[in-house]
Amino acid sequence: MTPTRQQQVRTDPLLGEMRSRLARTIADRTKAEGDKDTEIPGLRLYRRSEPSPCVSAAYQPSLVVFAQGQKRINVGKTIHLCDGSNFLLTSVDLPVVSQVVRATREEPILGLILNLEMPMVREILSQHEFHLDQDSNARAMAVGKSSAELLDACIRLINLLDRPQDIPFLAPLVQREIIFRLLRSPQGKHLRAIATLGEQTHRTAKAVEWLRMNYAKPLRVEDLATMARMGVSTLHHQFRSLTAMSPLQYQKQLRLHVARERMLNQGLDAASAAFEVGYESASQFSREYSRFFGRPPMRDIKARRLTNPASTME
Repeated sequence: MTPTRQQQVRTDPLLGEMRSRLARTIADRTKAEGDKDTEIPGLRLYRRSEPSPCVSAAYQPSLVVFAQGQKRINVGKTIHLCDGSNFLLTSVDLPVVSQVVRATREEPILGLILNLEMPMVREILSQHEFHLDQDSNARAMAVGKSSAELLDACIRLINLLDRPQDIPFLAPLVQREIIFRLLRSPQGKHLRAIATLGEQTHRTAKAVEWLRMNYAKPLRVEDLATMARMGVSTLHHQFRSLTAMSPLQYQKQLRLHVARERMLNQGLDAASAAFEVGYESASQFSREYSRFFGRPPMRDIKARRLTNPASTME
């Protein structure tokens, strides 16, 4: 049943107050820019005080709950726009290009990042019945509207940082509640499909995982399809549906991302980075790098070192 305008007016102030509380809770604990690790395993807090250029990143299975600001995340040709009303669900490892669109020192972009552990997701699925839409294809990344219940659980999780002695016992309980709330949301179907053993989407996710672990090896789609126990055309369809990329595009973007990180963090030159991630031609690597990142490798690395501190959630 569709809510009436009167019902929406009554509901919005509660959500607005919860978002403000989450923003204050994160802001009080993130004085510096970037990601902040916490004493709670798998939990990070995020702050940026100005818009950013487009940057590459590798997103792991995680939940990001935004409290304020706005961010754009590109996966293949799919664009996700997130603000303080949204959460971002990533259910498999993905190479992405992201950009902080709206952030100021007075009102920075603030977010909570929680790694998702599939064993915990499967355990919750085995203990509860979730009525989820099975018609739509699962996506590796999805955006949803944060509910008051989800925001409340996130605030309680962060507040455990004030009581370190309670973290070992209570943090896993609150994390389970967050996953439960997520699975009950319309976006829960995407996470369920990845976590459920035997489903076609789960088998496709295993192919994604193999590519992530073996990105430097030559890619034979036939072998990948055999591993996923499906035909080549079916794998192509399922892979693109899940990641918004073909297997070859996924491998290429992952290689470029890893090469960029190694040049930044290990001081490798472009040719060495290219060969380490599986390229046989340094010139081909340079062409594809320039096309993807907008600048030749070493010029891009120099600019990154000057203007952009390292961050896992760029």
